[in-house]
Amino acid sequence: MSAGHLLAIDQGTTSSRAIVFDSALAPIASAQKEFPQHFPASGWVEHEPEDIWETVLATAREALAKAGLGARDVAGIGITNQRETTLIWDRQTGRAIHRAIVWQDRRTADACAKLVAAGHEELVASRTGLRIDPYFSGTKIAWLLDNVPGARRRAEAGELAFGTVDSFLLWRLTGGKVHATDATNAARSMLFDIGRGAWDRDLLALLDIPAALLPEVRDCAAHFGDTAPELFGGPIPVRGIAGDQQAATIGQACFDPGMVKSTYGTGCFALLNTGDRPVRSNNRLLSTIAYQLGGKRAYALEGSIFIAGAAVQWLRDGLGIIEKASDTGPLAEAADPAQDVYLVPAFVGLGAPHWDANARGALFGLTRGSGPREFARAALESVCYQTLDLIEAMHADWPQAGQGGRAVLRVDGGMVASDWTMQRLADILDLPVDRPTVLETTALGAAYLAGLDAGLLPEPDRFADLWRLERRFLPAMAASQRARKVAGWRDSVRRTLSAS
Repeated sequence: MSAGHLLAIDQGTTSSRAIVFDSALAPIASAQKEFPQHFPASGWVEHEPEDIWETVLATAREALAKAGLGARDVAGIGITNQRETTLIWDRQTGRAIHRAIVWQDRRTADACAKLVAAGHEELVASRTGLRIDPYFSGTKIAWLLDNVPGARRRAEAGELAFGTVDSFLLWRLTGGKVHATDATNAARSMLFDIGRGAWDRDLLALLDIPAALLPEVRDCAAHFGDTAPELFGGPIPVRGIAGDQQAATIGQACFDPGMVKSTYGTGCFALLNTGDRPVRSNNRLLSTIAYQLGGKRAYALEGSIFIAGAAVQWLRDGLGIIEKASDTGPLAEAADPAQDVYLVPAFVGLGAPHWDANARGALFGLTRGSGPREFARAALESVCYQTLDLIEAMHADWPQAGQGGRAVLRVDGGMVASDWTMQRLADILDLPVDRPTVLETTALGAAYLAGLDAGLLPEPDRFADLWRLERRFLPAMAASQRARKVAGWRDSVRRTLSAS
């Protein structure tokens, strides 16, 4: 065999996956392993770093074995990852000093509130495009330095390294030789100036974070280093890194300004490509880096929903009313149309455009006849309503986004396999919803970056021609019914928001 294959590592919030693609970006083998979530306190979410590493290594090896490939057959590895999840590890041993603090974690809400009260919102927004929120890595780093004995002293001495999951995996894959990340992950730290493309000294000082902790920042498509030979029977170059939502944007070929995609995994994340300049949001969205190629950055407006597929997990694991996620659509379809039950899934607060860290989940509209069917419909519809809130905010910030052929939403992620959910999404948005042939667009984007750096795949404009539509869902709900349902949702959200 020739080195014409690509290995995508897709490290997510609840599982790790590896997918082998051929040189035409057709998936030929995959493996996936779930790992435990840890909830040590209300609003706290953690992962064991070794669980992350072991599942990544195991799935990568399994996918290669299924494909019948060895290291010499792989032109490059692309890594995509859950963003903002924060790790600090010992540079000598590679062992983390604490469990990973997951992006959903809200333990630094009070610290963020103090920063806001002290008037630092404008500084953070103007440099990073972000809001001051527990979601991002910066205050998580500060918490680890302040709460792990000796961590601050060791960080200042250069003994420790910070990274999001991509950086931790790169360190492990290269045997501790490379401490780096890409621009999309750096942009989610609340420490990175997205205009200059560099770590920001003022923000590091604000959070009292030593610069010695930080990784080098590179393009999304670059030779990041080679894997240790013993891992896969020979070295494989790591050629691409992007945060999961940016990787999905790339996999969806959203390279033109105005194009928008939404990914439905544990959370839901919508990104609108705004071109070569960041757009400052007036509607509590984020400005972020969509991708960086050849030293040039493209920007996006992003809306983040913390709970999407996680609401389906709650139906399964919390309430026990379904056995598997695919049961939810048929249940929802059988729900009583006369009941308007709303779930506001603020289990770990509300993301964009509300950004209320203290809100908590609630069910509204319950009657004596409400049951599993209505709960399932409410869970799926909550994702649709939250997406509507994001799209309307995006169009308000950048009106040209909704003009002409741009008024289409490209979707991906595990939830979009449900026809019922996608039809309801089109109905609630009153927009066409396009589902691609390849649903695993996050892994596809990572593989594309690796293939681009390896010289196997074309530049973005030609890659966009390869995108294929599997099905378009068109709005079919009566305007009066849509208006009534959306009004009910907004009333439910208003009742859920905290007083703070």
